Amino acid sequence: MHGEIITIGNELISGRATDTNSSHAAKMLTNAGLDVICITSVGDDSNMVSYALHTAMKRSEFAVITGGLGSTDDDITAKIVANALNCQLELNKETLDNIKKRQNKANMPLSSSLEKMAWLPKGSTPLDKRGDSCGFFLKKDGVLLFFLPGVPEQARRLLKESVIPRIKQHDPSLPLTCYRVFKLYGLKEPSIAEKFKALRGKTGKAVVGFYPRFPENHITVTLKGNNRNELEQEMDRIEGEIRSVFDFYIFATDNQTMEDATGDLLKEKGLSVSVAESCTGGMVGGRFTNVPGSSGYFMGGVVAYSNECKVRLIHVRQKTLDTYGAVSTETAEEMAVGVREVTGSDISVSVTGIAGPEGGSREKPVGTVCFGLASKDSVLSGRYLFSGDRKHVRINASTMAIDWIRRYINGISFLPGI
Repeated sequence: MHGEIITIGNELISGRATDTNSSHAAKMLTNAGLDVICITSVGDDSNMVSYALHTAMKRSEFAVITGGLGSTDDDITAKIVANALNCQLELNKETLDNIKKRQNKANMPLSSSLEKMAWLPKGSTPLDKRGDSCGFFLKKDGVLLFFLPGVPEQARRLLKESVIPRIKQHDPSLPLTCYRVFKLYGLKEPSIAEKFKALRGKTGKAVVGFYPRFPENHITVTLKGNNRNELEQEMDRIEGEIRSVFDFYIFATDNQTMEDATGDLLKEKGLSVSVAESCTGGMVGGRFTNVPGSSGYFMGGVVAYSNECKVRLIHVRQKTLDTYGAVSTETAEEMAVGVREVTGSDISVSVTGIAGPEGGSREKPVGTVCFGLASKDSVLSGRYLFSGDRKHVRINASTMAIDWIRRYINGISFLPGI
């Protein structure tokens, strides 16, 4: 089946908000074996929404529409849909009861603005069995229309729990889909393209794609068929081929992040970690602690931004700073050693650099970042030059710091520095 996505909201077309709903919806629908032929964004304008809806109904078998279902004055999607489809709005008892239950649970009154959310186009079916959100379904002229809230978390949940199952129920002949993402770090696009040549003729009927996702690169593999076991076996075979080419540059698959993968390694080996940060300002520690259960291996971190803090908090020697500077492998090593001693962790990593846009020199241009790693067995360091603006340098530096830990635990050599 083929369909399209329509996202509604003045905040989207004005640039005040980023449209994440369309990208997530497209990914989920495609992974379910459905074809998305068009994505449209329109403002809270009745004529534009009506036009987009009628256009979708002429060329698609289903449409997913997000936004405009809330309680504010500009949430007018239900009214626009009713006008566009020549049907009346009617009070949906199931939706109203769900709203009342939520308000009672929160000990809040039912306002007229909230009641407005229960007025749906005639013939609509609420999508949320739990009653936590306001999506609804409507079938018109053979086209399946799904209206979802603009809140990303609610939209994704309804897509998974209600929209995709309902579409598949409508067309049981849809093929099964097996999808996998391989995440790489440390290889630039030209190098990946060159390595890709080794995969020619080895991926069968799979659709293989390559997508930059700064600071990572992703390889996607999609397989379609009618037998789940056969699909999984073929995917495992293809994964083996991909890993044989890209080896340790692959740090995770699917939804796993660099910090997830590294955290799993730390737990598996029974190791603890700490961080000392300067230019990243706590980003490395923040990424570690974003992972549930990280208290089992993350001991703590020190943001030693100034030279004074480097000396006082993690015992970097003033002589080292005077001789080599704050951005140096010598300082990075002492930062790593110092934070390991302070926290008592098994492994520590440090980051110190020039994120810019000012502060660079000919010897140490903007983007220069030094790393240190300390364990009971060794002290290591390296220097890198990252491109991009301040934000990009800091993101790359935080990723590299975590990757250093991953590589150290796995016995993999570090990426070459400068």
